[in-house]
Amino acid sequence: MSQTEPGVQLNPDELNQLSKSGLVQIILAQQKLIEQLQKEIEKLKLSRNLDSQTSSKPPSTDLLKKSEKAKTTEDDKDKKRKPGGQPGHKGKTRKGFGRIDRIQILQPSICSHCGQTELLIEPVKVDSQQVAQLVDKPIEVVEYHRHHCRCGHCGEVTKANWSPKTVPGQDLGVKLQAFLGWLGNYGHLPYEKQQEMLWELGQLR
Repeated sequence: MSQTEPGVQLNPDELNQLSKSGLVQIILAQQKLIEQLQKEIEKLKLSRNLDSQTSSKPPSTDLLKKSEKAKTTEDDKDKKRKPGGQPGHKGKTRKGFGRIDRIQILQPSICSHCGQTELLIEPVKVDSQQVAQLVDKPIEVVEYHRHHCRCGHCGEVTKANWSPKTVPGQDLGVKLQAFLGWLGNYGHLPYEKQQEMLWELGQLR
């Protein structure tokens, strides 16, 4: 390989030993390489700015570029944003859930002042707080017994309909199947993790 080719690295001692014409050849070769690299850079810049409206690229490539720009913008905002509530942002407090499934009365059993237990039943004041919480068994296992009964008028046997909450032949109810489907399709929760969740919530295998 010739020492005048741009890929060859020469140390100062070797450069000092070259003739003037040899140095000129090296400079010209490097200039040619720089021009080629500049052209490649321009091509890359041009291809990056192209979309489906300015080239033959499919519209799907536009979505990728938009998502990259949006992600960059969101990342920049996150870096500038301080933790906690933002200035000027009005906080929101939940005002109930629109329903109450159960009311639990909490009564004091001992006076916090004198230690006696002679507390009147009628309260002086009642504080209330609604809390959504997991119950001990959020998944209920129900065994349905579908009866077949004989008609006292015509003598024929009629059977009851299965509950609309069930899927005939399947051991998971409609709502539970829909919930697991949502976790798998939209929550991207693997099947193994769904099995773990069923065990944690209802000891189901």
